[in-house]
Amino acid sequence: MIKIGSIVWGVNDVHRAVVFWSQALDYKLKYPEAEDFAILVPVHGEGFQLSINKVSSPKARRHHMDLFTDDQAKEVERLISLGATRKKWNYEPDADYVVLQDPDGNPFCVVQI
Repeated sequence: MIKIGSIVWGVNDVHRAVVFWSQALDYKLKYPEAEDFAILVPVHGEGFQLSINKVSSPKARRHHMDLFTDDQAKEVERLISLGATRKKWNYEPDADYVVLQDPDGNPFCVVQI
């Protein structure tokens, strides 16, 4: 099984984004806000989280999805069979994610939960 776990939203000002999206979506901070990162979750009920990530790029493609799964290897292969490709990435040693690209070249991550 695979599902959307988080939408990652690139911004220049994390605090301003937290204030706006918290109010716009009725979300709250999951953890204390950091200068370069914050995670918002629904105040009531279930839903996927919105991860706010500070970026320096002015490019329009600053957003990506994180797909959560309990069988990362199986899902990565399934997604590749559907047309995804592996994106060249410099992973940290304990990375729990794999970066792929959809057929249009948009990046997304498959995260082991």
